[in-house]
Amino acid sequence: MAENSFQKPSITIEAAHRLVAAAEAKAREIGVPMCIAICDADGTLKAFSRMDGAPLLSVQIAQDKAYTAISFGGMATHEWFDFIRNDPPLLHGIIKTDRLIVFGGGFAIKTAEGIIGGIGVSGGHYTQDMEVAQAALAAL
Repeated sequence: MAENSFQKPSITIEAAHRLVAAAEAKAREIGVPMCIAICDADGTLKAFSRMDGAPLLSVQIAQDKAYTAISFGGMATHEWFDFIRNDPPLLHGIIKTDRLIVFGGGFAIKTAEGIIGGIGVSGGHYTQDMEVAQAALAAL
């Protein structure tokens, strides 16, 4: 029956918590409260933190950034706009896709085994979100 199934690696809860802690530390360092979401390789929420003072709107955006990052071969959310901007059918069609985020703050979590999850950060300008997410990934 092995020919009818496959296994894929997924982030552990311990690693997810390490990433959240590292993201929170960076967010405190830059003085911007953030929402941090970690999803597994299938897009299911694995760990989440809404720091005190983080915007309510950022709760769902962080989760959607993590989901977007694992949903199309590991393309980071900030790469999406350049991917679609000169292609009118995509620009005007795909942006209506639920959960798709086309600005920075979402990255695939990758190891030698492949994509094991995604991280999404929201709460500041997308450049700050990216900075916090990258600091978290460095802690993996």
